[in-house]
Amino acid sequence: MGLPRVVFRVCETNKCPKFQYGDAFTLSGVAIMMETAGDSSFVCTAAVYSNQRRDNCEILYGDLVKILIKYERADQIPDCLISCSGCVGTIRLEHSTVHPLTLEHDNLKEHHRDLAPVLNKISKFSFFRNISPKNLAEILQSAELRTHKKDEIVLRKGESGENLYIVITGKVSVLNETGISISSLGEGEVFGEMSLICDQKVGSTIQASANVEILSIHRENFQFIMDKYPSLHRYFNRLLARRLAQSNEIRSDEYASGMIGKLEEIPPEALFQTLHANAKTGILTITEVPKGTARFSMRQGSLIKASYAGLKGKQAFFKILREKKGRFKFNPGLPSEDFDVPEIGYFMKLLMEGLQHMDELEADEDGEE
Repeated sequence: MGLPRVVFRVCETNKCPKFQYGDAFTLSGVAIMMETAGDSSFVCTAAVYSNQRRDNCEILYGDLVKILIKYERADQIPDCLISCSGCVGTIRLEHSTVHPLTLEHDNLKEHHRDLAPVLNKISKFSFFRNISPKNLAEILQSAELRTHKKDEIVLRKGESGENLYIVITGKVSVLNETGISISSLGEGEVFGEMSLICDQKVGSTIQASANVEILSIHRENFQFIMDKYPSLHRYFNRLLARRLAQSNEIRSDEYASGMIGKLEEIPPEALFQTLHANAKTGILTITEVPKGTARFSMRQGSLIKASYAGLKGKQAFFKILREKKGRFKFNPGLPSEDFDVPEIGYFMKLLMEGLQHMDELEADEDGEE
């Protein structure tokens, strides 16, 4: 039977010249104090193993041996945090028996080992900020890190959306249909989420602006992560609202000036978002829709009245979001009696609720089929 052993992992670094976040060390051995006929002796067998291919550090190894001596056996060391004695920098290490980290270097596939150094960096990204290092390690088990050269196409418009992408280093450009860059995404920003959340084809082509590293998470793993970490729902709600605004920014000037068009050219959610983003005041009339004429009153971009298909308020708003064909016209100005009419609800929350309501109805219809 081998000597008892435990694993310590670097959970914090401060200018350490040798080790990085996520590096692991296996500590094994026993330390025994013996007394015989009034004499005492001390026996210690300790071994520290690391496969990070880094230089040895007598200071750190000495600190690990000290904690072994304190608890006599490696397998008796409780969950704890320890700090090294330090040289030009310091590190802290964590040992946990209740929640062992899943990124065990001995068992990782080679490309998973490459992910360990990025843990410390991505923990600062807004997407991961509220997730503990342990859970980040678990997420990385289902992720893949790829490098793309400058001008390489990462994602092409019209493709089936299968992954969430997170920019680790460098930048990517979002291209329109003519190949012109309309925006850029840098470190910590994500793309591909709209096709996953809305179950749609990829809406824009993404191209590397320079050499970039991108972390990708497959659709199934993304859904698992979303279910396990509810805080991410809030993040993506805000992100989806911002994406809607960005995707309509180019079309805003065109539609906000004439405000006559077809729902086939701009879907209802984008049309309302355009009016909201431009803080428009007036009445939107939508005709040639299945349930008769729809009318919506906007004040400074907020929805204050809605009627369609015999419904009023937000139910009418939810109903119109499902329509794919029809004609619309926006007339600026409101009658004086509408100046003090209360808003139906906070617009972005109302829009998100409407899109969720629409998804649920479509899911029910698919189930009945």
